[in-house]
Amino acid sequence: MSASLMLAIPSMAQEESGVVIDKIVAVIGKQIVMYSDIQNQKLQMRSQSYLVPEDIECQILEQGMYQKLLVNQAIMDTVEVSEAQVLAETDRRLNYYVTQIGGEEKLEEYYKKPMSVIREDLLDIVKEQLTAQNMEDEVTRGVTVTPQEVRDCFKALPKDSLPIINTEFEIEQLSMFPKIEEAEILRITDRLRDFKTRVANGESFSTLAVLYSEDPASAMKGGELGFMTRNELVPEFAAVAFNLVPNEVSKVVKTEYGYHIIQLIERRGERMNCRHILLKPQVSAVEKKNAMARLDSIRQKIVDKEVTFKEACWMFSDDEDTRLNGGVMLNPYTGTSLFEAEQLDPKVATAIRNLEVGEISKPFETKDEQERTVCKIVLLRSKTKPHKANLSQDYQRIQNLAIERKKGDVLEDWLAKTINATYIKIDDDFKKCKFRNKEWIKTEYQ
Repeated sequence: MSASLMLAIPSMAQEESGVVIDKIVAVIGKQIVMYSDIQNQKLQMRSQSYLVPEDIECQILEQGMYQKLLVNQAIMDTVEVSEAQVLAETDRRLNYYVTQIGGEEKLEEYYKKPMSVIREDLLDIVKEQLTAQNMEDEVTRGVTVTPQEVRDCFKALPKDSLPIINTEFEIEQLSMFPKIEEAEILRITDRLRDFKTRVANGESFSTLAVLYSEDPASAMKGGELGFMTRNELVPEFAAVAFNLVPNEVSKVVKTEYGYHIIQLIERRGERMNCRHILLKPQVSAVEKKNAMARLDSIRQKIVDKEVTFKEACWMFSDDEDTRLNGGVMLNPYTGTSLFEAEQLDPKVATAIRNLEVGEISKPFETKDEQERTVCKIVLLRSKTKPHKANLSQDYQRIQNLAIERKKGDVLEDWLAKTINATYIKIDDDFKKCKFRNKEWIKTEYQ
């Protein structure tokens, strides 16, 4: 069972027949579930075209009681969530809503509340959700499985429903960023300083951003990023942006994404909204050629067994994420070292297409997550054939499944014990609910 509920910013629930009279429908220790909470969730599901079953209110109530139980116990056990974490997550979600609906004014119109009130409402929701999640993590902390438990988990899976595992690859990489020439950096910074001068002389920062910024996501909005906290920005950018006054344009700022100038629009406490213009220095053909030649030389040393691929990564790779683990790439979708072909950078997928296990690709050029030019060689560490899931090839996958199932069992045991030790009162209108866990009604205090 998950502690996280579908997110809905609190508002008075309203059905077609009129305004619903709110009331407390459950008391869990010192926590309460309101009828409006259930209605908000129900209306949210309908608005997102979910198939809403007849007993949806009972399902939502049980989810809500579970979350309140976690929060109630977290308070008793002093399991807390930091204010910084709550603020960061609140601002992340709020920025998402603003972007989706098309601006702060539209969000205020939708909820019929000012942004300050919407944010305060959302802060309460986020704090409760993160507290519940931390309590779940605390309950399941240290859960591990033995090899026998992994085998038992696999044996329990219906053989006719075992998933087909597509071809998967393990890859090691050695990356080099071609040097950016000083003349190119000077060209970029001079251009940004010229933009700053043009704004000072009356031109629109927004118009310049639309025309020239190389951040496509913000350029179409005149360079505007929306309200963000320091934690949501790279440190170099945040350090400058948070020290500006409204309409002030910053000096040139260097980050991992390139070079920027920033204009502050508005600051509200620890959140601020700004515009920026991003320019990315271009790598010269000469520097690309030099990086490719150096990689080719390193590759030959590995082939000649003068050095291993892992040792070469330690000595020469510019990628800090993989250098110290011998170049092993980790799949951001799964957290493992296994990739399906469609999860790979297309250039990497092309580079390994005709490799045998243990072979190294020729040097090739691609882009990293920040759209910077990077040159690489990659080693194909392993490659599986499409197959039904089995223990020998898919141990890690089945181990993760076994751990998640064991965590579920631990949470169920904790839930039964904690329900019995907690004051619980459920409204009469909901006592006929067929809750998944019968202890909610069975052990209710009268």
